[in-house]
Amino acid sequence: MNEKEFDLGIVKRFFEHDYHDRGLMKWQGFYLSDHTAALNQQKIQDKQQYPPKPQQSLSIVGQILSTAYTQNQPVNLQLNTVDHNNQHFATITTPILGYNATTIVLANHQFININDIQHIELVRSTNWTGNQ
Repeated sequence: MNEKEFDLGIVKRFFEHDYHDRGLMKWQGFYLSDHTAALNQQKIQDKQQYPPKPQQSLSIVGQILSTAYTQNQPVNLQLNTVDHNNQHFATITTPILGYNATTIVLANHQFININDIQHIELVRSTNWTGNQ
């Protein structure tokens, strides 16, 4: 069919009179049980609230980072960032791979600005596996 034979009126009539969109019904079959389980788990995690820990000074953060790095000891980090409900995210438990005056490097090679740290503490647990 070339442009001269194409009739936009036929297309318009088809969508106005013949085609019936079922909306979201056609997408419901794509959710598998593991998808819905993951969505339900995400809803539960979203409802959990993590109260803010006290804001620490940069000197205290630096001292704890130094100890964690030199002793190869993991830390618990709470960042200043909040979600859309103004709630803090879960505490991050990780070893410190390195740091300088402005940035720390976490075990997953993620970089975090030191000014974004709300609270940091050493993990004193003797059963740290590094898989958390």
